Amino acid sequence: MLKNPSKIEISHLAKTFGSKVVLSDISLSVPAGQSLCIIGTSGCGKSVTLKCLLGLLAPDSGSIKIDGKETVSQSRTHREEMLRRFGMTFQFGALFDSLPIWQNITFRLRQNTYLSNQKAREAAAEIVVQLGLEARVIDQYPAELSGGMQKRVALARAIADKPEILLFDEPTSGLDPITGGVIDNLILDSVRRLGATALTISHDMASVRRIADQVAMIHKGCVIWSGPSTQMFDSGIAEVDQFVHGHAQGPLTDEAILAAKTGV
Repeated sequence: MLKNPSKIEISHLAKTFGSKVVLSDISLSVPAGQSLCIIGTSGCGKSVTLKCLLGLLAPDSGSIKIDGKETVSQSRTHREEMLRRFGMTFQFGALFDSLPIWQNITFRLRQNTYLSNQKAREAAAEIVVQLGLEARVIDQYPAELSGGMQKRVALARAIADKPEILLFDEPTSGLDPITGGVIDNLILDSVRRLGATALTISHDMASVRRIADQVAMIHKGCVIWSGPSTQMFDSGIAEVDQFVHGHAQGPLTDEAILAAKTGV
């Protein structure tokens, strides 16, 4: 069987802020149609990697290719064209509080394609029903919804224009375990239905186990381990082992204590 070609290829990515090195050598590959989860302690560079991928930050060096095409230093026009292929959910939803749900869901879709209000409402209703919500939800506002419902609406917005690549930033953050499991199942179903490639940032190991084909851990600005999600609990690397098992003691906490003492 032929291996899927890489949809996303990140090579030797580096990014500093003043004297602080956040990314020193990040290399990741996500095959088309696969799901990769990036894990690591807070401040390790997960979000910076994602922002570089989206072009929100310019890396100091390195390469980011989508379908083999270099995206670093793209013109604004080419980057905007490339971003139309992405859908994303943000950690805290980032819904527009002043807009009803149907306008939130179809916001980007309406930027790229003319839709009448009626067609937009119909599209939003169809998507929310697919995600287990009642169609009447589209006339409500974000503040009227629970955290789990807001997460579903954020997912609906991300998939509304059928993107090729889906990015998830802590998709189960702030949710109880049952609701988190429901969101994970909806993510899996959406990714498979679209045939999309997915990249997720998460601290939730139960979620990672459910949605990831591959896992990569970032530590000290580098990828210290990557492999199938089935192997992350037996990586043979002490830092990975401590993180995925949630042990209170280990090299990660030893480093944090040392940094606090030395101010480094």
